[in-house]
This record gives sequence, C-alpha cells and structure tokens, in this order.
Amino acid sequence: MYIKRDLEDTILRYLVAPEIIAIVGARRCGKTTLVRHIFSGLKNAAAISFDDRSALELFENSPDDFIVAYIKGNKYLFIDEFQYAKNGGKILKYIYDSQKIKIVISGSSAPDLTIKAIKYLVGRVFVLNLYPFNFREFLRAKDANYLKIYEKYKSEFDLKNPKTVKIPDAVHKKLSRYFEEYILFGGYPRVVIEENRDSKKEILKNIYNTYFLREVRDILGLIDDYKLSKLVKGLALQIGGLTDYGDLTRLSGYSYPSLKKYLNFLEKTFICVFVRPFFKNKRVEIVKNPKVYFFDTGLRNATIDDFRKLEDRPDTGALLENGLAMQFIKNGMEFNFWRDKRKNELDFVIPLGDRKFAAVESKKYLKSLRLPAENHFRKLYPDIDIYLSYKDIDKDLAGSKTAYPIYLY
Repeated sequence: MYIKRDLEDTILRYLVAPEIIAIVGARRCGKTTLVRHIFSGLKNAAAISFDDRSALELFENSPDDFIVAYIKGNKYLFIDEFQYAKNGGKILKYIYDSQKIKIVISGSSAPDLTIKAIKYLVGRVFVLNLYPFNFREFLRAKDANYLKIYEKYKSEFDLKNPKTVKIPDAVHKKLSRYFEEYILFGGYPRVVIEENRDSKKEILKNIYNTYFLREVRDILGLIDDYKLSKLVKGLALQIGGLTDYGDLTRLSGYSYPSLKKYLNFLEKTFICVFVRPFFKNKRVEIVKNPKVYFFDTGLRNATIDDFRKLEDRPDTGALLENGLAMQFIKNGMEFNFWRDKRKNELDFVIPLGDRKFAAVESKKYLKSLRLPAENHFRKLYPDIDIYLSYKDIDKDLAGSKTAYPIYLY
C-alpha cells in the first residue's frame, strides 16, 4: 500500500529540471517505495539498485558500458542504494555531462557519504531529505477522516501570526492519542501500517539491528559494533539534555576523538541530531555543549526496549520534547535551544525569517502560562515571543494565543 509522501510534489516539480535529484534518508523510511511510485507513471524509465553487484561493478569499472545498458533509449534513470558506489560523484558527473537523461538517486546516508566526492556535482544536484513519516503522513496512513480534521486546525496555526485555535475536547483527545502512538512507535512506514503493538516492536528492533549489520559494517568497516551499540543506547538516555561526552566515553569505551567521529557518523546516517545552543553572550549563556535528539522516537525507544505508555514512564517529558524536535526536523525546520549558566532553559528557539525568532517550551501537562526561565530569557531577548507546547492542558488555559497542542507544531 502506497501512502503519499509530502516530498512527492517536490520531486515531481524537480523532474522537469535538468539537475540530478538525490534523495537521502534513513534505511526503511520509504525512499525506494516513493521513487518507484513516481517512476511507475513515467515512460522510458529504468530503475536499478546498487544492491545488484553486477550493476554496481559495471558502473564503477565500465561507465560507457553502463550507459549502453541502462541509459541509451531512456529518459529517466533511478539508481537506488547509491552509497555503495566508491567513486559515485565523479562517475555520475561524467554521465550527467555526456548524456541527456534525468537521473534520480537515493541513498541511506547524508550526501557526503551517499555521493562520494560530492564536490564533483556542485551545481548539478538537488539534495532532498526523506524522513520517516511526519505526523500528517502518519494520519494519512492511519485515519483519512481525522487527517482532514487535523489539516483544518493545522491551517489555523502560525507562529508568525499567532491566534486562538479552538479544538473541541473530543477532537483533541483523539489527535492526542494518535500523537502518543506516533512518538512511542515513530514514523517508519512499515511500523505505522502495522496494527499489532508486539509486531511494531519487532519491526523496529529489526530496523535497528539491520542498521548496525549493514550501515556500520559497510561504511565504517567495523567487525564489532558493540561499542557503537552502547553509544547509541547512551544517547537514547540523554535525549533532551546536554550531551555529556565524559559519560558517553566511559559508557562506550571510545576515546574522545573516536567518540566525536562516531557521533558525526550517527548524524550523517539519520539516527541522531545534535542541536547547538542559541546565544549572544558567552559570559552568561551555554555556547558549546549540544543537545541530542533522535530522528525517530520509535527507533529511540527500540534501542532501550521501552514502549510503555506515556503515563507509565519516567522519561515522558524528554520523549515529548524529542517528539516535538522530530516534527521540526521532518518539516524541514531549523532550531536551537537556549540555556544560561544558571540552568535556566527553553527547549527550542526557531527562526521564522526576516531575522525573527520564536521560542518554544515543551510540557506534558500545562497548568500555567508562565515559565520559570521566562524572565531570564526576556532580559536577553525581549523581541522573541515564547510559546508553549503541551500534550494536556488545564481547561481554563485552553485557547491561549501562546499555548498549542504538540501535534500542531
């Protein structure tokens, strides 16, 4: 079953442009399904995967014969698993410059890993990120009727022009239950369409294990991945907090230089993202240590084997914060966090354009519109408005222009 992805319209728009389209993202997030769906409606289109060693060897060792086999007579070419090509950027440049064909590639790592020597493709490639489902895509797969309701209220929500969004209690409870499922099990397509909770867990564990078996060993050449596994579990327990390099070094057994190398690798393979602090005064604000979030909270929960409901777990606040960060990431939004040296903190600072920003604080249950850190932040940034994200709210506070349910962000 194909679920329409938000990125589909962008790809279709770029199909008429001459540049190569590179679609990158985590394994099992739906890249192949999306592109094959698009290619199914095209004439004179060829699709191959570099999982096929013969096609990969032909590409690497005899590009001219590769052109004869897969390009001549076609208008479109899709190459999946492109990260396996050792000199992919250089060879792709040769094909692009010599042949009139639209090329779409996909890979499971960030561009500098997927497209070797990407410097060869400057000015010749559009790089598009595909993530596991965002919440809109999740609802598209789960409940088409509630998707319509959600989109109605989502269209009324705009931090650039805030206004009251009145959501009936019954609707809020339903959307909140869906969002809880979303952050417990994440947005990997195969997980979302599976109805059985135990099966969801097994699929996520399989994705996690496959990531180590293939990505780690193929790209890093590691024989033993137990240290990296410990590192990922350590990061899963630090979500929403400042990254403690000392703890991670002791836990994983890596030296500090190796730790930094593998943290960079985890970010480039769409496992974790490290968010830098927002600051202007080094004397009073945190300027170095990043926060860590997972690109997908379902995968995060799989690493620590904890899928308990939000009401039953001690990390609910951190998980909701990561869920909000996950929405920002999947919707293509940049963000930082703010924290001063007295530990006053706001979870997110988001650029709105035209040098304007908004700050957002995540809460499980909202019982006040005032925050302990608010006065400290406003002294430094009086022009930045502060907004609140919540799962549940005191009924007397509902309808505020500064507080919105987490699923709207």
